[in-house]
Formats: sequence, C-alpha cells, structure tokens
Amino acid sequence: MARESSETSPSTYTEAWLNGPNSHPFYTRTYLPGPSSSPDPSSSSPNTSITAAPPKAVLLFVHGYNDHIARHADTHAAFAQRGLAVFAYDMRGFGRTALDEAHRGAEEGFGRTNRVLELEDLEWWVRHVARVCARGAPIFLMGYSAGGGLTLAYPTRKSSPPSTVGVSLIAGVIGVGPLVGLTHPPPLLAKQARFSRDIEVQKSLSEDPLRRQHGTALGLYDMISQGEELLKSGWKRWPQGLPMLMLWGAADEVNSPKDGIAFFEKVQVKDKELVTYQVSRFPTHARLGV
Repeated sequence: MARESSETSPSTYTEAWLNGPNSHPFYTRTYLPGPSSSPDPSSSSPNTSITAAPPKAVLLFVHGYNDHIARHADTHAAFAQRGLAVFAYDMRGFGRTALDEAHRGAEEGFGRTNRVLELEDLEWWVRHVARVCARGAPIFLMGYSAGGGLTLAYPTRKSSPPSTVGVSLIAGVIGVGPLVGLTHPPPLLAKQARFSRDIEVQKSLSEDPLRRQHGTALGLYDMISQGEELLKSGWKRWPQGLPMLMLWGAADEVNSPKDGIAFFEKVQVKDKELVTYQVSRFPTHARLGV
C-alpha cells in the first residue's frame, strides 16, 4: 500500500509486513526516488525487482532504542526526493513490529530483543535490499542512536552473524549520534528534555503511543555492553576500505560524543568523515543536508 509520507512532500512510501528470519513479521517502509515510488516489496522471491528508475544509492535505515521508523518519515522522503532509495523497518521489540496486535509475532513484546537477533535481522534486510531495491546501486547502512551502534557493530563481529557475504554487500556505514557510550547513567535516559530543547519535540516523544519507558534487561545490557566492546577492541576489526560517516550533536545528552568520536578516531580507514553540530543535542535529520 502506497501512502503519502507527509502533507508537504510529493514522495510516497510503500508499507509492508515482511517476514524476516524464522518467518518473524516486521513492519517495513520503502521510499524510492521520483513521484511513482510504489514498489511491491512484499515478495521474498529472488526474482523480485522494482520498476522505478534505479536509485543513486540505497540507505538501509536502523532506528534507535524506544524508537520507530514513522518518526523519521520526513527525512526518508527528503532522501528519496534527492535520488536515494530508503528501506526502513521497525526493529524486533519496537514500533509496530512489537505493538501492532493484528500483525506482530506471537513471541513479540516491547524491548524483547538482543544483539545477536538484531545482527541476524539486519543481515536479513541487507540481503533483501540487495535483492529487491538496489538494482546495482551501492547500499549504505544508516543507523540512528542505538541503531547507529548496531550499524557500527555490523562489520566488526568476530563471528556470524553477520556473514562475510552479508558484510560484503554494504558500501559504507553512516552513524548518526551512534550509541558507543552513554553521556549519563541509564536511569536518566527517560527524560525527554535530554533528546531535544524543543518543547514540541519533547511533547511528541512523551505522547507517542509506540514508545514505552521500559525495556528488557538483556536488550539494555547488550546495547550498552556492545558499545563498550566497540570502543575497547571492536574498532580493530573494521574492514579495510569500508567508508564511514559519523555525525554528532556536540551537546548530546543521551549518547556520548566523546566515546563515539574516540571510536571514529581509532578506526584505521582512509575514507571516513566526522561532522559535528556544535549547538545540537541529537544531530536531527533536518541538519543532515536533506
């Protein structure tokens, strides 16, 4: 089903419930360049392709903790208007994947996830995008907050998941305020003011029916400990030749710019770029040049 992505944007997205690993259902959206962006991504057939013009590149977007893809709709539409395709999914344990009672998996629950499952899911969608959306265009992982930490972890694991083939399918990684370390201890994360100074943004966060002020111990532990592992030793396994773009709000009150930038500086790869917004908390997508 194609829907308008915003009242002011001509771009459309296609939403679909797609089965991931072990037939686990996920809520997904696909944005394509141009006014006729209405593919049917519901088929998992290897022969499935889309009829729109090939995109310049494909962004596979991974949202943050206690987040969901609908909150990023305007950004994704803006990318599509500039010739990029975007594929996004509500992660296991979050958004409609966890809370849509008519479609969610029987074992779903809010925050019910762990890093191994997240990596397995991400590789599944990398392969899906390569098969269905890319049409030869490069695929970039783009992760926001905890999703940024996951995208940084994706090419640095000691063992599968992901597989070497899954890593080879990506052309670069974009981390937007990625969670490598926390600015404050976990109990302080619930304060909406730490995400934005904008009162309307704080209100939208607190009133969002797809957000909750809790999670699971394992999901939270993996998210934080895996970030620490990235900074301690994971950086050493960053693939040679895999580009990295990292964006930070210098005043980020949730994820630690200090830890994230330390990871960036440790990674030994020539093609990398760091962009810092001095007055920002989270580096909102409105500042990403889209």
